[in-house]
Amino acid sequence: MVDSKMQRRNNGVPAATVLLSIANLLIPAAILIFATGFFPYKPFLPGLAQYDGLQHGPPPAAPFDRLVFMVVDALRSDFVFAEGSGFELIRDGFAMPFTAHAASPTVTMPRIKAITTGSVPSFLDVILNLDEADTSSTLASQDTWLAQMKAKQTGKLIMYGDDTWLKLFPDTFDRADGTSSFFVSDFTEVDNNVTRHIDDELRQSDWNTMILHYLGLDHIGHKSGPRSSNMPLKQREMDGIVRRIYKAIETEPHLQSTLLVLCGDHGMNDAGNHGASSAGETSPALVFLSPQLKSISKPLTVPAPFVDDFQYYSSVEQSDLAPTLGALLGFPVPKNNLGAFIPDFLAFWPEQRDQQHILTHNSKQIFDIMAAAFGISRLPGAYGGVECPELPTEAEILACRWHTLVKIAQFTDPEQHSDWTNNVSVWLQEAQSVMSSMASTYDTTRLLEGGGVALISILLALASSVMVVRGPVPSLCAFALISLLYGIMMFASSYVEEEQHFWYWAASAWLVYLVHKGSLRWTPTFVLTTLAVLVSMRLVRGWNQTGQKFAGSPDIVKIFLTPNPQSLWGLILGTYAMVGVALIRQIRGWPRAIMLPLVVGLVASAVSFKLSFTNEDAPELVVGVIQKLLRLAEGPSLVSRARTVFVGLAAFSLYAVYLLTPHGGQESSRALRLLHHLYTLLALTQSRATNIPLFLLFSILQSYLESLDLDVVEITGSSLLLQFTSFFAMGGSNAISSVDLSNAYNGISGFNVGAVGLLTFISNWAAPVWWTSATNLLLVRRKAGGAGEVYQMHIALLTLFVATSLGFVMAACTALRTHLFIWTVFSPKYLYSMAWGLGQHLAVNVGLGGLLYWLGGRGK
Repeated sequence: MVDSKMQRRNNGVPAATVLLSIANLLIPAAILIFATGFFPYKPFLPGLAQYDGLQHGPPPAAPFDRLVFMVVDALRSDFVFAEGSGFELIRDGFAMPFTAHAASPTVTMPRIKAITTGSVPSFLDVILNLDEADTSSTLASQDTWLAQMKAKQTGKLIMYGDDTWLKLFPDTFDRADGTSSFFVSDFTEVDNNVTRHIDDELRQSDWNTMILHYLGLDHIGHKSGPRSSNMPLKQREMDGIVRRIYKAIETEPHLQSTLLVLCGDHGMNDAGNHGASSAGETSPALVFLSPQLKSISKPLTVPAPFVDDFQYYSSVEQSDLAPTLGALLGFPVPKNNLGAFIPDFLAFWPEQRDQQHILTHNSKQIFDIMAAAFGISRLPGAYGGVECPELPTEAEILACRWHTLVKIAQFTDPEQHSDWTNNVSVWLQEAQSVMSSMASTYDTTRLLEGGGVALISILLALASSVMVVRGPVPSLCAFALISLLYGIMMFASSYVEEEQHFWYWAASAWLVYLVHKGSLRWTPTFVLTTLAVLVSMRLVRGWNQTGQKFAGSPDIVKIFLTPNPQSLWGLILGTYAMVGVALIRQIRGWPRAIMLPLVVGLVASAVSFKLSFTNEDAPELVVGVIQKLLRLAEGPSLVSRARTVFVGLAAFSLYAVYLLTPHGGQESSRALRLLHHLYTLLALTQSRATNIPLFLLFSILQSYLESLDLDVVEITGSSLLLQFTSFFAMGGSNAISSVDLSNAYNGISGFNVGAVGLLTFISNWAAPVWWTSATNLLLVRRKAGGAGEVYQMHIALLTLFVATSLGFVMAACTALRTHLFIWTVFSPKYLYSMAWGLGQHLAVNVGLGGLLYWLGGRGK
């Protein structure tokens, strides 16, 4: 019997290893194949648009010949229009205000694309937005209003501010000074670098387009939300800059025909973030300013009462800017535009012929795109004698109506002309809606191929698990139930948006199950420990309010810690002290005169950096005694302080690796714990100050798990649940807006895609990576002398879950690809699934975890 069992084990493990390896190799293949079908680059019409012979005579004269385009990043509509705003510019009657709808994804790069081309950008631009070195998404060869202004050859193009413009428009600007958008702890210098150029440029007359992109308001939102005490000050600063520019337009002769446009690229939610589709994120302000607008502007209620949906005054699409600027500045509508001319400006042209020219040109340009997209006829005879409503498709109905509108365009009766104008405006909006809804084409074959590869990975992981996994039936059933319920949940948008609740309740139920499992040895110590664990879990769940519906709602950080910064710092310093004591315990064999100063110096450097960083990042948290501590640590720059911490961590890590190489036995186990505590210090460095005390709670949970006699299935289940739970507890979600970039540049003085990418990942997955390290400490204790059987069981179960969850996400995205929330909910979820599968699973759990397990357990 024993021989037979050993035979199956010896024969099964190598086969299981092969199957497991192939399953993990297929995960990135499935992700890549599916992504190429789900996030294709959109085709575009090359070349610059020109006025054609269809129009009735020459184009109408443009009222403006020069443009100042001022973008204030994350300028939500209420920041400008509502009561309590720091902006007062529209109160003087020289402005025409709108709320511009910014479609998801509400991040800078795709929004600039929409503003300048009038088109609907790809959701893939969310990824490209994070890579400042990327040039594959350039608009240099596309028709934009910048290209049209350059083609006019009436002046130079200049740009100051967010260097995303320089990436999108290489070799376009004659003068430029770009600033990085990812140094989000800077509220002041990033804007001063823009403002310092304004006065000199306004005195010069050699330009026709000036782009200004301010970032400080967005940074304030990311740091402390839209209700930050810094927000009114920044709004007043931006209002002052608008007034400075407007005064120059009034007084400088060469600026008399200048149009000033103030807008936000997107808004922000109640937590100060953006990227998703909440009302605050999709409602930036849009204001046109010029003395000439006084003749056509209407009386306004200023300031406007606050409204929950952030819809102030007239609402337009952000893409409507392109055709509107074309008419106001005298150039053709860009070829790929889906925007509609804003009819409020028709009053600039009292002649009916001019108004007909503008609207007909805009409608023909959109009709040409629609005809190419749907393969419908451009010839009016194709619809002769046919009633438009009787045609089979919406596109054909719109084409028929367009030919009818063009045919009857000439009116002498003002009332008929007004009706025609209204009908064309309605047609433009309907055509815009149809084209925007089909703006993303899917390669269904690639979607099915990616899903098929994921299914093969699931089957291989399942086969491998059947071969090697051994454990109690209740634990296996619980693991299977978690995987199945999680997969089914991916088909419901509300569950995807509020995924954290699934993990919170599943982790809590799992801990109760483990408590019940250990109930046979109830002791006072065990009871107190269990109580501490359950309380810790409840605190973890309530630490940060996340998700979509309740982001920004009250939580432990907002209610207890932020109003009491001294209590917060007591917890922070207690966490650092815990790490310092743990490091001292693991570094034995050194003279205390050497060991203690080195460990204290490393921890003190980490505390010094966090104090200085928080003082820049959230100065309202550095008060009282903490401010006095900060004065004691004044001196080096943040970059130098961070580098000191990283160098110290690297040096101690080399010592730990030295312990792992020849010694074995207790040395290897001690070295593994040393690496765990060193990573904890790194995780604290890469986490927001308010999240640092969470690691105290995580340590309580870890100690509890170590006190139990867990089998491998229970260790793996605990690891999986706590990795996801801790991710959401730290403030993560399935929305792009929750990506934390505040620590992405620690120790870096300039952009480096590899370093920034790694630091961004550690910042956002600091807690899940911590649990990977903690899991290895549990697994090493379970090693029974086999050829990696413990680790193989662990990875087989994790791979099965990752492959299964990825397969369900792909199935949901494929089945719901025409769903209303495909770009706002399911597409971001797929991006997060990519990060979990490639980053956390393959790189951390399989790669780093496997290396640590092998090194730490060799001596057992």
